[in-house]
Amino acid sequence: MTNATQSMEKTVTHGGDADFAENIDFASALDNYLNEDFGAIEDGNIVSGEVVKIDTDHVLVDVNFKSEGQLPIGEFTDSNGNVTVKVGDKVDVFVVRKDEVEGTIVLSRERAQRMKLFDKLEDVQEGDKTISGRIMRRVKGGYTVDLGGVEAFLPGSHVDLRPVPDMDALVGKDYEFRVLKINRRRSNVIVSRRVLLEEQREHMRKELLETLSEGQVVTGKVKNITEYGVFVDLGGLDGLLHITDMSWRRIRHPKEMVGLGDELELKVLSFDKDNKKVSLGLKQLVPDPWEDITKKYPEGARLKGRVTNLVDYGSFVELEPGVEGLVHISEMSWTRKLRHPSQMVHPGDEVEVVVLGVDPDKKRISLGMKQIKPNPWDLVAEKYPEGTILEGTIKNITEFGLFIGIEDGIDGLIHVSDISWTKKIRHPGEMYKVSDTVQAKVLTVDKENEKFTLGVKQLNEDPWNEVPGKYPVGATVKGIVTNITDFGLFVEVEEGIEGLVHVSEISHKKVKNPAELFKEGVEIEAKVIHVSADERRLGLSIKQLKEEEERKKPREFRTTSGADTGGSTLGDLIKQKLEDANAESSGDEG
Repeated sequence: MTNATQSMEKTVTHGGDADFAENIDFASALDNYLNEDFGAIEDGNIVSGEVVKIDTDHVLVDVNFKSEGQLPIGEFTDSNGNVTVKVGDKVDVFVVRKDEVEGTIVLSRERAQRMKLFDKLEDVQEGDKTISGRIMRRVKGGYTVDLGGVEAFLPGSHVDLRPVPDMDALVGKDYEFRVLKINRRRSNVIVSRRVLLEEQREHMRKELLETLSEGQVVTGKVKNITEYGVFVDLGGLDGLLHITDMSWRRIRHPKEMVGLGDELELKVLSFDKDNKKVSLGLKQLVPDPWEDITKKYPEGARLKGRVTNLVDYGSFVELEPGVEGLVHISEMSWTRKLRHPSQMVHPGDEVEVVVLGVDPDKKRISLGMKQIKPNPWDLVAEKYPEGTILEGTIKNITEFGLFIGIEDGIDGLIHVSDISWTKKIRHPGEMYKVSDTVQAKVLTVDKENEKFTLGVKQLNEDPWNEVPGKYPVGATVKGIVTNITDFGLFVEVEEGIEGLVHVSEISHKKVKNPAELFKEGVEIEAKVIHVSADERRLGLSIKQLKEEEERKKPREFRTTSGADTGGSTLGDLIKQKLEDANAESSGDEG
């Protein structure tokens, strides 16, 4: 019900009151009510109205028309469902349509707000101004942005200066935007954040180029991380923080120190204004820990450090932030032959080390771990001098010998040639097995080359020392054929002592294959023609023994014939001589 109607009702109700009637111009009010242009209300306009009633579903708004407009209460509630107006409040509404005949009017508060907002957006666009908005959700190709009642489209390419790694991270955040395009008819609005950032960046770049200088301390944000360094946004200008300028200590990748978006305080190392290139440093903000390094870490000093990295040739140990030393794999243990440092230490371990050397120019420190303890080879040399007889357990057997456990981490080697004076041993495993206890004699202790050699055969005298006395040159010996080769016969004259009958000493006749005349295991008789204990050689001859025997036969014949000459004639002697010659020839062939 309009104010004019209310006035009419009041006039009729109080018609008997002469004083009241005098103050009311009924005709004027009626003319005003019936006036077609009452209140200047037109379709498509925004008018001001007064809230006159609020119920559960609707709000009545009086805009000085024949009747009030009835609007859904949802147009007057906030996001939590609370009504934001009360009776008597003034509100702007949009006239959707009016019916003069019926006296009805359709209003919309939301459309009024949208029209006012579009007017504001046009003003923002024309004046190159900015407007605040909240990114509501991701859509195909970009985002939907709430500009305070109007939803705008933010293309993905206009979100930032660079591609955004996590698109969902921007949802629900408020930003400033530039308005790129408006279409009232379709209610379309396109906004950009990148354009605004580019403008800000260019402005900051100009200021930065005027003020930036070498040695200056600046603040920047990490925008990109590579294997060789970090690109930092200084505010309109990018600078490079190389990996070697990040820390005095060794780092494998910049990600160990910084992350995307981190704020860093840096020092300008160099600035090329023409090419707009800036080199930055982080470690230069703190003193160089390598200054006076020889005083802090003199040779021989014992220190504690933390293992930071392992390589094939050793481990790096951090002595203090920015100062690392190398423990070479050869300096990690006195006794263990390491294939890799991980057999001794792991990253993060705290170890005790000794400074072996310092090179300030190359910023290198050589460290040792084994030097913390005495060299066990010194103890072994004192405890087991050469000639000492000891017992040990076989730890390993190889083709070339036996390894005997002596002290913790130190093994002695019994070479296969030092097991027996006389036996030919093809493999030590023929005589021993692992865990056997053996007695041996210390032969050498070489501390420098870390070699400890033992011998079993040295526990007894070398039987070859007695061979020259037992088997002098010219003596006749008997033995068993043990091996037949192309070059001769090996004959065992006693256990472990073998002599060689060379093929040239078998017979006067040329022998091509000794195996055609002899067999292994046959006993033969031969003459000693050479003997050497040092060379461990005993030379034998069958041929010379037979020659000696043949030389003896004629003398025996002459002695016999001289004693009894009466019964023999010259013919008998010639016949006997021929028979002896034939017998000798047959013996040589045998």
